[in-house]
Amino acid sequence: MSKSSVEFQVKRIISLLLEGGASDCILVGGSVRDQILGFQPKDFDVEVYGLTYEMIISILRRHYSYNVNFVGRSFGTIKIGSSIDISIPRVESKSGVGHRGFDVKCDPNLDLYSAFSRRDFTINAIGRRVDNSIYDPFDGVGDINRKILRAPTDAFCEDPLRVLRGMQFAARFGFSMDSKTIELCKRVFDEFNTLSVERVWGEWSKWALKGVELSRGLFVLRDTEWIQHFPEIADLINVTKIPTASVSGKISADENAFTNTARICDIAAKIADRFNFDNEERLTLIFSALCYNMSGMNFSRGDDLSYQELLELDAGFQSVNLSTRVKTPILRLASRFLNRLKPPSVVVDKILSTVGERLTNYFVTGERVFGDSCLRRLATRLNPSSIKIWAALCRSIIEANGKTDLIRQIEKCELRAEELNIINCKPKPILQGRDLIPKGVNPGKEMGKILNNAYEAQLDGEFNNIDEAIIWYNNCYNK
Repeated sequence: MSKSSVEFQVKRIISLLLEGGASDCILVGGSVRDQILGFQPKDFDVEVYGLTYEMIISILRRHYSYNVNFVGRSFGTIKIGSSIDISIPRVESKSGVGHRGFDVKCDPNLDLYSAFSRRDFTINAIGRRVDNSIYDPFDGVGDINRKILRAPTDAFCEDPLRVLRGMQFAARFGFSMDSKTIELCKRVFDEFNTLSVERVWGEWSKWALKGVELSRGLFVLRDTEWIQHFPEIADLINVTKIPTASVSGKISADENAFTNTARICDIAAKIADRFNFDNEERLTLIFSALCYNMSGMNFSRGDDLSYQELLELDAGFQSVNLSTRVKTPILRLASRFLNRLKPPSVVVDKILSTVGERLTNYFVTGERVFGDSCLRRLATRLNPSSIKIWAALCRSIIEANGKTDLIRQIEKCELRAEELNIINCKPKPILQGRDLIPKGVNPGKEMGKILNNAYEAQLDGEFNNIDEAIIWYNNCYNK
């Protein structure tokens, strides 16, 4: 349904409900907020006063029976199509802890002020009628102009998930949280464990996918102390980052790994936009940026190999599965953090592959790694992630550390990877089992060993097509 069609349907629905006896119909929530911010709303929420759920159904069924979902009876909600929600104001009374620890009762005769006072933030407690008049009892418009997240009332504490909603709103809109709301967030600190993993991931994914200034979301977590629920990120605050040039070119000697991570995340979001990353690529990049500094929890790097040793290891590298990779310190920490969020497993695998690349630190500090063999092996190691995502992470780190002269190095790497057709995937094996059967090699261990050796030779550039691969085989095995 087009934008104009949805808006027409909203106006028509409100007209039908008012004609049917509604005392008021008012647009609420994100659509009102987004219009004030200058964004085009995608979804519309209409709150209806003076009509019961059954009365609303009776009115709408005559006009929208083919496109109405009546599954939200317990919460007084009706969905029309995929973009319009109709709801009755609710009264919620606290009966326990957590987001499920309260009783919900629909009350079509509730007054506007009481209904709006239950909303999470003042920026979402703004109503707009079809004549464009605004109902704003808590000065949400003023808070939008001031770029402030503020709870309308202490009822904020009824749902602890609102703290994480504040995190992603701060990132999306570039807002800060006011001091009283920060204290309300601290009040529900112990209720974090009542939140389902799915709801926690839902807010983190919005932070990554919709966020513009991701650092602001991280600062909300820090200021509310909720960052302690994610200790792998909280611990970065206590790690002094090796002094590097800031974006302004000045040296920051007192920066910690947390603030550096926040800046890397901000730049990663811009890069994802610049290169039109899809959602999966963006999630992989943003969370790789968030986990990157976990490699520096101990800046002595006592467990790291020298650069030359890494290159020698790379020369004989065989792909390893993620369970083996997780033995490294950064991946133990990143895996533990991601396990708290439960992203889709395919995204977890890509994040771990990206942050687990041990050449990254050398690459972003000026070591030059351009050989075709190295690139092919890099693409193989990064699988199921890619050089495209890894290079974007390197760009983010380099820009965050003010070493923009190294960007050319990234561009060369990306260009050559594109020429080798490995920017988005690892090299496809040239020599395959079907090529060996005519040579008298039967499927089994012998064939597997030959194919493994062939793939290593391919990565080293010893052959580039099937004819050269057959010559390589004859030279190695048919002497």
